[in-house]
Amino acid sequence: MYKRIRKQLNGNNKAVHKPRGSCSGVDHVPEFEAHRHIRLLTFNIQVGINTSSYQHYLTRSWQHILPHRKRIQTLDRIAHLISNYDVVALQECDGGSLRSNYINQVQYLAEASGIPYWYQQLNRNLGQIAQHSNGLLSRFRPLDVTEHKLPGLIPGRGAIIARYGSAEDPLVLVLMHLSLSKTAQQRQLGYIREQIADYRHVVLMGDMNNHAEELLTQTPLKDTDLVPLPDSAHSFPSWRPEKALDHILVSPSLEIRRSEVVSYPVSDHLPIAMDVALPKGYLETF
Repeated sequence: MYKRIRKQLNGNNKAVHKPRGSCSGVDHVPEFEAHRHIRLLTFNIQVGINTSSYQHYLTRSWQHILPHRKRIQTLDRIAHLISNYDVVALQECDGGSLRSNYINQVQYLAEASGIPYWYQQLNRNLGQIAQHSNGLLSRFRPLDVTEHKLPGLIPGRGAIIARYGSAEDPLVLVLMHLSLSKTAQQRQLGYIREQIADYRHVVLMGDMNNHAEELLTQTPLKDTDLVPLPDSAHSFPSWRPEKALDHILVSPSLEIRRSEVVSYPVSDHLPIAMDVALPKGYLETF
């Protein structure tokens, strides 16, 4: 698909409508192996719009509706970055509409980065205008992947839950994009809290539109023992980071070996990366 899309954008072929919705990647995906380190990344890619100042929200707003010839260059830059990671959570992707030249951006980034497993969650279907989606990219085949519509006054927010390893004691990754409303966040995190209640090894990652301190003290996550990044991990806006809105929160059983805000300003958010190590006892079960 990657080469075909490149030819398509170079004018060799007409645009082709691609299937939309949730999909999995190529058949030959390695089974999960509990390596000591798992490299995680979460990134709100703003549908491939390169935003580097507040004025671009106005002057480049048309790119949320119409295609732009340089969007594919931004996607290629994102693919170059994410090729260094094992599991990637993507927010604000387009699943194949006019504005993205009918390209499923989750699939494109998976194939361009050489990551074999991908899953797209379509959260807000605006037909030809936009296909608002979350995405999961993974170097390992999950045990299972489920998508969840998050509650809220305005529909269109979702989460992807992927389980890896042992079915009896899995590593559970929850990829999400929360609403801006604090009231909606309360309901959404209450729902997420129910989904993770029975698991020991949990990672929550995504654009949560709130600071970690409030998420872990003023929401249903307050009765968890999830470990956040430092308060200084500001990811928004990318050209002058002042707010920590993007997070990777992990169970204390998962040792954080490294965490950082990646200086890679191609969206209005900066990506967040973390290397985690599974506990020794868990590794011995493989």
